[in-house]
Amino acid sequence: MNEAVDQIRQFLQLIAMQFVKSPQAAELRVATVPESNLVRFRLILDQTDVARMIGRNGMTASAIRSLAKAVGEKHGLKVIVHMLSHEEAAEEADEA
Repeated sequence: MNEAVDQIRQFLQLIAMQFVKSPQAAELRVATVPESNLVRFRLILDQTDVARMIGRNGMTASAIRSLAKAVGEKHGLKVIVHMLSHEEAAEEADEA
């Protein structure tokens, strides 16, 4: 499982660096659920970079998620990819 998670993490980092203008502000968090095959990737970016990653009509984000899910399924994992801004991540942390 760790090998597949590492492959997906590297893929997301590579793709994100191609789109973002502030790579120093980009952060990728990975959370696994121990008793299941669920892996959640959270790509936290500047607000303008989030819009760039999502793309027109969400097509870029959809393609990235589809590729990550395909790799996960190949290894028996359920993969979830979230793309959000630092502000949205802080709001979620405050709610938890």
